[in-house]
Amino acid sequence: MAQQPEADLQRLLDRLKAAQRDLLLAAARSSALPSDGMLRKLSDLEGAIAATEALIQEEDARR
Repeated sequence: MAQQPEADLQRLLDRLKAAQRDLLLAAARSSALPSDGMLRKLSDLEGAIAATEALIQEEDARR
């Protein structure tokens, strides 16, 4: 069962990265600068991605 938290974290990481990618591609398609809200969301996603990656590394170190 020790694998389950890591698998859950990996699925979360995949979803976070996909959401960030989708937002970046939407910003790239637009001729205008991204809105403050979009930039904030991208930043929030980047923080969540970093935190999730750090937790995955911690789980790996425990094994």
